[in-house]
Formats: sequence, structure tokens, C-alpha cells
Amino acid sequence: MVRAVVGCNWGDEGKGKITDMLAQEADIVIRFQGGSNAGHTIINDYGKFALHLLPSGSFNQNTTNIIGNGVALNIPKLFEEIEEIKKRGVPEPKILVSDRAQVLMPYHVLFDSYEEERLAGKSFGSTKSGIAPFYSDKFAKIGIQVNELFDEAILEDRVEKSLPLKNVMLEHLYHKPLLEKEDVLKTLHEYRDMVAPYVCDTGLYLHNAIKEGKSILLEGQLGSLKDPDFGIYPMVTSSSTIAAYGAIGAGIPPYEIKNITTVVKAYSSAVGGGAFVSEIFGEEADELRKRGGDAGEFGATTGRPRRMGWFDCVASRYGCRVQGATEVVLTVLDVLGYLKEIPVCVGYEIDGKVTKDFPATSLLEKAKPVIKVLPGWNCDIRGIKNYEELPKECRDYIEFIEKELEVPIKMVSNGPKRDEIIFRK
Repeated sequence: MVRAVVGCNWGDEGKGKITDMLAQEADIVIRFQGGSNAGHTIINDYGKFALHLLPSGSFNQNTTNIIGNGVALNIPKLFEEIEEIKKRGVPEPKILVSDRAQVLMPYHVLFDSYEEERLAGKSFGSTKSGIAPFYSDKFAKIGIQVNELFDEAILEDRVEKSLPLKNVMLEHLYHKPLLEKEDVLKTLHEYRDMVAPYVCDTGLYLHNAIKEGKSILLEGQLGSLKDPDFGIYPMVTSSSTIAAYGAIGAGIPPYEIKNITTVVKAYSSAVGGGAFVSEIFGEEADELRKRGGDAGEFGATTGRPRRMGWFDCVASRYGCRVQGATEVVLTVLDVLGYLKEIPVCVGYEIDGKVTKDFPATSLLEKAKPVIKVLPGWNCDIRGIKNYEELPKECRDYIEFIEKELEVPIKMVSNGPKRDEIIFRK
């Protein structure tokens, strides 16, 4: 069976913990999009980790971890992560890299930084990980696939075709040093030697695994509202964050995805710019950020403090819909235990009219939250494993959200550790 684990909102929903937990029973975990521009915070018996490129199944020795063809493959970053977890006592994970994945180059990172510098106050809030320039090259057909690293004639041809375009921009737009063919090829040769032992036709590997009945997890990065088609464009990422893309980014038939587990936070948070209707500020935001679990409300990649907000029913229902959610995991519920009352955004007021449907960005920028206040439970719920043992107000909050989402909440996370989770029937 293939299960996708994806984010409902702006990212940072706690997918790492959920994938880490589900990976205990999975044969294969696949990263299918994005790169090292976002991270998953995981807390398990080995300690606390922020993974960026490594699949969250890397802590389970029975799991094969795949970097799919849809990933922006920063080869040095991948191996830095492998070495980092090994230094901390984690056995070396089983890794396979798709021969059709494309290579993220140092010049992609440079171009990302140069463009943010050029845009200044109108920048997109990039993590400067090279993601937008990488995907631009991929779809302009001047990127380099992993398999091309092993054919010198093809590699030289690819570099010779792409460098004139890069150097025109460097000279005339950014006024920065030009790229040299020999330097780029040297870097590519180093990358080839690093990745060579892990490369295979992962699409064929997965085809056979599905025939054998293996349990497979697709691990998404970021969330619905950062998708370039369905998100808060243009303040989005450059790869599709939707579960349906998992089939493409992993190389499997779409009908094999039987379960779409969509992770939703019990409140809202976001890193980066863009419309965020339920956002809160000042002391109210600082208090929620400070209490935001052992993982902390700071970006796993950037370290930036996350923007905070109350639960947004409109955005979350939409996020579940575009993901095709079959079940929901509600995370960080324990964080809200300090509140006697909990505000929830139940609608948007746009030009004097209230809607419960998530609009396109041009209208979203005008939206004001319609708030409903629910009773809080005002106590610590960490350690509770049985749903019926939760305070009534807490159960009411969960069931209110479930009704708004129109998707069953099957799991409730009430702490950052792998086993701090409640399973609902």
C-alpha cells in the first residue's frame, strides 16, 4: 500500500514526526519534491534532529529511503545530513537516489541570493537554497540529471549550453563574477563520485516493490498553501506540494496512492511572506510561539521565528480538499493547554461579504478573519494516550475542527515525541 503524508497549510505542521512514526512500519519512504529549503523536526530515541533532504525513515534500519526524481538534489547537503546523524549514533540509513533526479548546483544558490538581493524589500522571502533557480533550469531544459553525471560527453554539452545564459545574467543583471566551465565540471565530477554508490532506477525499484506488496510512504515537504498552483502565489515554493504530485515525483502510478494522510496544526504558523488571514501579533503571538512545543516555533532550515495565528478553518478545509485528504492528523494540540479560551478563524470577510471558501491570492490579500471563540481546557494533556481521557473541552475542540474540515481526524499528536499520539477510531 502507498500512503502519502502531506501538509495542509503553510508547512511546519509536524509531518516529520508523523512520517518518523509511520516509517516504523514502512518498507520504503520517499521524498518526492522540494529540496533542502525546508526541514522536518524529529524527536526520537536518538535525540532531536532537523532533516532537510533525508527522508524521515532514515532512523529505521528496516526502511529503504529514496530520493525521488522530483527532488532538487543538493548532493553535498544530502551527505552532510547522513554524516551528521551517523555522528549522533544513528546507523547509516539505506539510501537510493533516482537516476532521473536533477542536480542542484552551487550557482543555483548564488542566483537565489542575487535575486533576493536585487528585489530587496519586494523579495519572496526565499530560504536562499537555490530552489527557484533549480526548477527554472529543470523546466527550461538546461538542468543536469543524475544519470548525465556518468557520461562525460553529455555532461560537457549540458554545461556548454547553460553557461552562456548564466553568464549573461551574472554580468548584466547581477554584476557578479562569471562562471567558468572547468570549475563547474570539476564540481560535477565531485558530485558524481559522491552519489555513485546510491544511484539506481528508483521507478523500476518501486514498480517491483508495489508488486511485492511493500508498504510505501510518500513524504511531502511544506504544505498545500505553498503549492505554485493552489497556494498563495507568488509567495509559494517552486515544486508541487500536493499529494497527487507524489506519483510523478516518485515515479509510480497515481492509482497506487490509497491513503492521503494530511497533517494539520491545532493552531497556525508560517515562515516567509504571503497572505496569512488568521495571523496574530505582539504578546499574544510571542506567547504562542514560546510555548510551541519542544521543536520550537522557528524554521527548521532558516531558524526564522514563525509567524503565528489561530486555527484557520477556511484555509485548512481548502488544504485538505486540494490534497484529497482521506484522513487528518492534528498536531501540537498540547501547546494550547495554557488558554482558557481559544479563538478560531471560521470565515473570511472580503469586501463586506463573509465566505467560507478559500479565494485566490488577489482576494485573499483583502480578507479579514471571522473569529469564533471556543472554551479552552486550561491544563496539560501530554502523556494522555486514550482519547476519552482528554478533557471535554479538548475533545470538543477536536470535533469542532473535524466537522469544519469534513475529513476524519484519525490521530491527535499531544507532544513532540514519536509515541505521544492518540489514535481515534
